[in-house]
Amino acid sequence: MPKPAIEETLRADLAAAYRLLERNGWSDQVFTHISVRLPGETPAFLINAYGLLPEEITASNLVTIGIDGQKLNIDDPEVNPAGFTIHSAIHMHRHDAVCVMHTHTLAGMAVAALEEGLLPLNQTNMAFYNRVAYYDYEGIPLDLEVRNRIVAALGNRQCAILRNHGLLTTGRSVAEAYFNMFYLNKACEIQLEAMKMGRPLIMPSPQECEFTAQQFENPRYHTESVALTWAAELRRLDREAPDFRL
Repeated sequence: MPKPAIEETLRADLAAAYRLLERNGWSDQVFTHISVRLPGETPAFLINAYGLLPEEITASNLVTIGIDGQKLNIDDPEVNPAGFTIHSAIHMHRHDAVCVMHTHTLAGMAVAALEEGLLPLNQTNMAFYNRVAYYDYEGIPLDLEVRNRIVAALGNRQCAILRNHGLLTTGRSVAEAYFNMFYLNKACEIQLEAMKMGRPLIMPSPQECEFTAQQFENPRYHTESVALTWAAELRRLDREAPDFRL
């Protein structure tokens, strides 16, 4: 049965995000998850089949799952329900979170281990000034009871650092979640490089940081930035790995 046009677009975008995850060096083998909420009255989500590497994921081999992480189509491959605990928590309570992206990048995990978290050391970092949530580590999220605590920690923010774990971003589209992750991870990389030098770090004033963050989140600037960067990334994939659309 042909899939609705909206679902086809979401599948292509989600497959693209997985491919970009691998190309950016963010892959954690088969243990990285990105999910998308499908439109409709019954909650349903797209996620990767368990065991596939990001570069193997295509629009057609994504799996549809329910709120408990169980696949909805019996003929689909298996999924990793534990990997969906964090995602489902946010999808259930944040209707603006169409896409949830969670990574275990080296830079993200390193900053997640720092007591001070993310510092406003650079213009890129200042985009996240007072706009990143922190969720304290509770072990591998196998128990669905942690979902309420994850949601409470995230609040109304789009980005989070899961302490001693990694990074998480949300978006009103796959494009926005990816954009947020690209620059949140970049901010972590910048911080680690600055700290390596072993020199005193320059901290702009709170007023300067807040002003810069507001510039970044200006709706017109942000929307245009997300759209332009996502279109550019799709063009790159269409040139280099067009099979993501299959």
